[in-house]
Amino acid sequence: MQKPIYLDYMSTTPVDPAVAEKMWQYLTPEGEFGNPASVTHAYGWRAKEAVDAARAQVAALINAAPKEIIWTSGCTEANNLAIKGVAEFYANKGKHIITAITEHKAVLDPCHYLKQQGYDVTVLPVGSDGLLDLTQLDAAIRDDTLLVSIMHVNNEIGVIQDIKAIGDIAHKHNVLFHVDAAQSAGKVPIDMQQMSVDLLSLASHKIYGPKGIGALYVRRKPRARLSAQIHGGGHELGLRSGTLPTHQIVGMGEAFAIAKQQLANDTAKIADLRDLFWQQLSDMEGIEINGSIEHRIAGILNIHIKDTEGESLLTALQPYVALSSGSACTSATIEPSHVLTAIGLSNEAANNSLRISIGRFTTEEDILQGAKLLREKITWLRAMMP
Repeated sequence: MQKPIYLDYMSTTPVDPAVAEKMWQYLTPEGEFGNPASVTHAYGWRAKEAVDAARAQVAALINAAPKEIIWTSGCTEANNLAIKGVAEFYANKGKHIITAITEHKAVLDPCHYLKQQGYDVTVLPVGSDGLLDLTQLDAAIRDDTLLVSIMHVNNEIGVIQDIKAIGDIAHKHNVLFHVDAAQSAGKVPIDMQQMSVDLLSLASHKIYGPKGIGALYVRRKPRARLSAQIHGGGHELGLRSGTLPTHQIVGMGEAFAIAKQQLANDTAKIADLRDLFWQQLSDMEGIEINGSIEHRIAGILNIHIKDTEGESLLTALQPYVALSSGSACTSATIEPSHVLTAIGLSNEAANNSLRISIGRFTTEEDILQGAKLLREKITWLRAMMP
């Protein structure tokens, strides 16, 4: 059976073959399968060397120090550690947190949890382009504000927030700044020496690495302090206990190293393919791009298709093309995308929108065939309308 054309790279990426090749070397009896915490023999030493090398690879992509990288099970855990960790450690200073309405649920839900614990959470709106009003952010900061948490690249519309400017505003008020960079690492340049970011969440599976591994950057100078959320053996400087999955860590490190090397080439190729896809559709009536076109990463188009029911279109496309109507983490629900309604779309318009995302292994043939199928199904469904 032929696989559908994959156009859902914002949900997850395939593991790069070079990454998979390196990972298996840390799994089998012939490889380096030791526990990095085993300090009494060579198996543990070599595993720790591999973990340290991967830590340096991840740090290099964002121009950080290796000691500032804390391993987690993924970006969701990294977000929870950052937000809850700051809230608990600095609770005596205040109990106010600021975030944005278009954040991923992995940020909004921890903030909601803290609200239930007595914290005050300000959720800022965004414009029709998906961007924050920085003047509004500045005005929202109070004397008791602990943390501002804003994502770098939105997972549904691909809009890029001005992280440097947001961080400068937060630091002007001596407030910590956390960034969910799950969708930006390896897609846009990130430099911790130039950006006023204290905490940065990273994911592996959005950047051609394995699922189930991520990291949290924690600035050391000036130091951001956190309360641990998982307690046990005191791993990762006491911030995240648990036996380190060497093979996954090695995979994430290799994926980040490849991304650093290929960032410019990947971006140029992917942008060309995205533009080619849009060229195949842009002459159809009633199709519009959601969110900012200018401030957007290369690999995504989120489009509103008028007079075409979104779920019916997805169902018609399923055997041939794999894409989504929003975040994979909310695709099991029938509620309209909170991101699309936040930028001003009606519930109906949000439900009639599709997210097309492409990546390193997308081909021109995938783009042309995928766009052709999408045109055919849109035309077919519109013809069936009463």
